[in-house]
Amino acid sequence: MRFIVQRVKKAEVEVENTVIGKIEEGFLVFVGVSQADTEVIADKMVNKLIGLRIFEDENGKTNLDIKTVYGELLIISQFTLYADCKKGNRPSFIRAGAPDMANSLYEYVLKKCRKEITCVQSGEFGADMKVSLVNDGPFTIILDSEEL
Repeated sequence: MRFIVQRVKKAEVEVENTVIGKIEEGFLVFVGVSQADTEVIADKMVNKLIGLRIFEDENGKTNLDIKTVYGELLIISQFTLYADCKKGNRPSFIRAGAPDMANSLYEYVLKKCRKEITCVQSGEFGADMKVSLVNDGPFTIILDSEEL
């Protein structure tokens, strides 16, 4: 499982010209699911996400987590995080999880996050989405379950 985490001042996602998810200060998280992922892996990833201390404290140090700053989450599914570009110029997505399994784990991640964070918004699995954001920093972190 891979998460691309961007600390944002605000972010939103549109499907068919309609905003379906919108947050203020918090994290925009792109979630990629691989064939090998499980709920156990998802639990570890969500725990790491919620525990990331990348908000500034009163001394300007990145020392606060999302719960401490009452941050919000916008979570977007993105199978292209498992693009394999080793051969040729057209990416392969063989390692990405099959749609039914990936959607199930994406929904599981949303459910786990909603138990921890008051405001959790989401995209629409498999939809053509338009995502906009104001990155704060910029501050972007890559979480990969193979490295946890």
